[in-house]
Amino acid sequence: MHKPLAGLRVIELGQLLAGPFAGCMLGYFGAEVIKIEPPGGDPIRYWREVKDGTSLWWRSLGRNKKCISLDLKTPEGRDLVKQLLKTADIVVENFRPGILEGWGLDPESLRAENPDLIYARISGYGQTGPYSEKPGFASVCEAISGFRYVNGYVDEVPVRPNLSLGDTISGLHAVLGVLLALRSKDRGEGGQVVDVALYESMFNLLESIVPEFDGADVIRQPSGTTITGIVPTNTYRCSDNKYLVIGGNGDSIFTRLMTAVGRADIGQSPDYDSNAKRVVHEVEIDQILNAWCASQTLADAMAILEEYRVPCGPVYNAEDMLADPHFNQRGLFEQVEINGQPLKIPAIMPKLAGTPGATDWPGPELGSHSAEILQGLGLSEEQIAHLKATGVVADMA
Repeated sequence: MHKPLAGLRVIELGQLLAGPFAGCMLGYFGAEVIKIEPPGGDPIRYWREVKDGTSLWWRSLGRNKKCISLDLKTPEGRDLVKQLLKTADIVVENFRPGILEGWGLDPESLRAENPDLIYARISGYGQTGPYSEKPGFASVCEAISGFRYVNGYVDEVPVRPNLSLGDTISGLHAVLGVLLALRSKDRGEGGQVVDVALYESMFNLLESIVPEFDGADVIRQPSGTTITGIVPTNTYRCSDNKYLVIGGNGDSIFTRLMTAVGRADIGQSPDYDSNAKRVVHEVEIDQILNAWCASQTLADAMAILEEYRVPCGPVYNAEDMLADPHFNQRGLFEQVEINGQPLKIPAIMPKLAGTPGATDWPGPELGSHSAEILQGLGLSEEQIAHLKATGVVADMA
C-alpha cells in the first residue's frame, strides 16, 4: 500500500517549527523529505525536554526525514542545495524574506532549471508588503493577527495558549497550499510559489470578528472560559476539583441539560428557548451549572449528562490522554525506539482509510543521511571527505 505522497521529493529549508511541521506532515504521508540543517542542527533538537542530548520534541517533528547539515553561508553549501533543488518537486522554507534571494536560492533563480517546482515560503508577514522584512515569531504574529486579543479576560493581559499555535497553523496552511499547487501542476500549469504568513494563518481563524465590526461596529472582547454570543458553553469545577466542559447551546440540548441538572422548569420555559434569549440569561444559567457541578464528582456529572445526551467532557493533560482507551483504539500514539528505549509520539492526522500515513523512523541524529544524499548527487567518497574537512558538511552520524 503506497502512501498518497509517495514519489514526491521535498527539500526542507529553515529551522524551528512552521516549516519543519509542514515537512513533517508531507513526510508522514509519503513524500521523501530531505532536511537541510545548519552546522549544529535545527535548534529544536535541543529545546524543552532533552534526553541523551536530544529533544524529545525532535523525535516527533523530525520523523521520516533524511537529514544533512550544510553550511549555506559557503558557496559550496549553496551549490549543493541548488543541485538538490533541481531534483525536487517541493521546497518548504521559513527564512526571513530576502535571505534566500541573497543566496540565489529563491524561486526566480531556480525557475529556469526547475519550472515545475512548488515553492512554499513561510514567514511572519508574507513575502510582500511593508512588514515583510520584519522578524515574525509566532508569539508576535498571533498578537497582530487579532487572535490574542480575544483570549483571556476583559481588562487583563491577553492570554497565550501554551503552544506555538502560529507556527503549527502556518505549517498546516503550507501543506494545504502545497496540495492545491500540486493539483494545478497535475493540470500542466507548472510550479508556483505558496506564500504563507504566520499572522495571516491566524487571521484565518477569526470567524465572524471582521464582519461583526464592519457591519455592526462591534469589537469582540475576551470572554474567559466562555465564547461570546453562545450559551451555555463553559468549563465548570466539580466537587473533586476536576474540570468539566459542557456544551449545551443547542435548543433541544439545553432542554435536556436543564432536566439533567434538576431545572426542567428553565429548560421548558419560552424565556430560554433560543440562543439569543439564553445569552440574555447567561449569568443565571452559569450560576445554576456551577452549583450543580460543584455538587457532583466529575465522573458522576458526566454519567448523568451523557445519559441525557448532553455534550460534555473532561479537561485532559498528557497523562490522561495516554491512559484513555478511545485515544489508544483510534491510534493517536505511535511507538518508536530511541537508543533501545521505547518512546510514544503523536500520530499525525487526518486518517486516510486507503492510504494512511505512518512514522517510518523517528527524528534522526544530525547528519544521519549525509552520505546517502551526497552520493545521490553523484559525489565521490573523496569529494564528500573534502566537504567534511572544510566544514561545508557537518560530521555524519
